[in-house]
Amino acid sequence: MQTLLFYKYQGTGNDFVMIDNRDQNFKNNTKLIKELCDRKFGIGADGLICLENSNDSDFKMVYYNADGNESSMCGNGGRCIVAFAKYLNIIEDSCEFMAIDGLHEANIDKDMNVELKMKDVDSIKTYELDFVLDTGSPHYVRFVEDINFIDTPKQGSIVRYSDDFKAEGINVNFAEFHKNKITMSTYERGVEDETLSCGTGVTAVALSASYKKLVKGNTVTINTKGGTLNVKFEKTANGYENIYLIGPTKKVYKGEIEC
Repeated sequence: MQTLLFYKYQGTGNDFVMIDNRDQNFKNNTKLIKELCDRKFGIGADGLICLENSNDSDFKMVYYNADGNESSMCGNGGRCIVAFAKYLNIIEDSCEFMAIDGLHEANIDKDMNVELKMKDVDSIKTYELDFVLDTGSPHYVRFVEDINFIDTPKQGSIVRYSDDFKAEGINVNFAEFHKNKITMSTYERGVEDETLSCGTGVTAVALSASYKKLVKGNTVTINTKGGTLNVKFEKTANGYENIYLIGPTKKVYKGEIEC
């Protein structure tokens, strides 16, 4: 048995087990990670994030889904690890860190609001009347008339396990545009359920809304069930660049667990 020191962070309700793994004591163990993320028998989280040393940046982010498998980029997780790095005195008010999809830049203010630069998006593909794009993780976006009538776990899983997407998996977002406001929900692969928020999903919805010409300008405000996030970007001839995901983070608690 080993005592594991961990921290719990959340960004608009997207919650993560955070581990300072600069000493490399925590090893990639799918079964253990799944147990730690279990909400009934473990700590409970949408995912687990290790902060590790990097030769090319301030630190490295290694992200695992709640199913225990290492996954693609997590936007809210990226914002939370910036807050964690500040707590550990690794950074002050800005940083660069390495993630699975490359190098990210970020800024953090005194209230723990984080502005995270996301990867450029070269294309948005239409899928019937919906959209598919990669914002660090693959996303499916469907605009609906009334988000309140959407059963996100049920309808999201239908798309996620459809013939076109079941092999690699895809995150599924439902968004309502009403009176210049966007409200959305997300079904996340790896969690295999609805989450209160999804940073790469919010980014995907914001860019899809711009592509669909629902919004004007280069800043979009999106309401999730866990809170409000902003996305700002620059539109190019082929896609979008200088994309930033902006919103709050919070350290929920620090603890120890035998594992």
